[in-house]
Amino acid sequence: MQRALRRAARSAFLWNVEARDLVARKEPLTQLAHVGPFLQKQIRQWIRQKQHPLRPPPLRKEFFTLAESRMRLAQFPSWGARLRGDFQMHTRWSDGSGDVRTMAEAAFAHGYEYIAITDHSKGLSIANGIDETKLKQQSAEIDAINRELRAAGKNLTVLRSIELNLNPIGQGDMDLRALHSLDLVLGSFHSALRRKEDQTARYLGAIRNPDIQILGHPRGRIYNYRLGLRADWGTVFGEATRLDKAIEIDAYPDRQDLNVSLLRIAKRCGTRISMGTDAHHPWQLEFIDLALAAALAAKIPAERIVNFMPLAELRAWVEDVRCRKTRRTHKKRRSDVRSKKSVTSQMQQEKVRSLFHARSRREERAKRKRR
Repeated sequence: MQRALRRAARSAFLWNVEARDLVARKEPLTQLAHVGPFLQKQIRQWIRQKQHPLRPPPLRKEFFTLAESRMRLAQFPSWGARLRGDFQMHTRWSDGSGDVRTMAEAAFAHGYEYIAITDHSKGLSIANGIDETKLKQQSAEIDAINRELRAAGKNLTVLRSIELNLNPIGQGDMDLRALHSLDLVLGSFHSALRRKEDQTARYLGAIRNPDIQILGHPRGRIYNYRLGLRADWGTVFGEATRLDKAIEIDAYPDRQDLNVSLLRIAKRCGTRISMGTDAHHPWQLEFIDLALAAALAAKIPAERIVNFMPLAELRAWVEDVRCRKTRRTHKKRRSDVRSKKSVTSQMQQEKVRSLFHARSRREERAKRKRR
């Protein structure tokens, strides 16, 4: 019984219609994935007797279904119409099931202007993460596909990207030259995700990592499996805003991370938001509706959503974030130079004072001798 309920609960994310609507229309619930005759009887009884489920525990709190998300989006059609792309998906280069071309074709069918191919980096060996050599080969493949798309008159650009594996202090696992060759870098935590103590320092380290522009699935939560990390989210989002970095809504149904409560904090902080399906199959691009609905529910301003940017504006934002790193480096160098000059000046002044005092002492001794 419990196993059947858990299986149906996970499938419910992807049901095209809510069970209560089928009951109202007197249609069989067995048309829903993983609902058999026994569960059909149980669900009908809950709905007819208005036996509302108890408040969900934190492990199952604030997760939308696709049907719920689409009903919400249908009330505001202009919201979804702003969407121009998807910033997280995986291919056969790491742990996905489709190749780059297949994902591009699916994206074109969705009417996207761009997508980012974000296969896992080498540190995540369990997901067949790619090293610098494979990343270079993949980039060449993406360049060739972009040329084919342009030749065919298709207005879609495949962005060279990666899901950079971050260690618990926010450092990546790839050569910086390889990262600088990409159009965009998404960074994510994949280890030490069950720590109970406050992880604010970890997030600040990641956001301050100069080589990433987007922090992916921040909490690391998984439906009914892992609660995710805790932090002072106001501080985290505030730092992201200060550095103009984006924080992701990972729309994979089991993740939905950030959730609406944290998105509301991000809204108050004025933080940029990125949306990615984390798709591992072409059909999973439809998960984007979960992210769109969450951003809508949290009332994130459209101008703070990276996926709503035209491609030229997106590239300009990435370049600006990267230039901030250069400006910080130059500022630090200028500060170091000023510091060195200050130290030198202080040393020279101290030397002059020392010479003056030594001369005064010699003159005083000469006076005493003459007396």
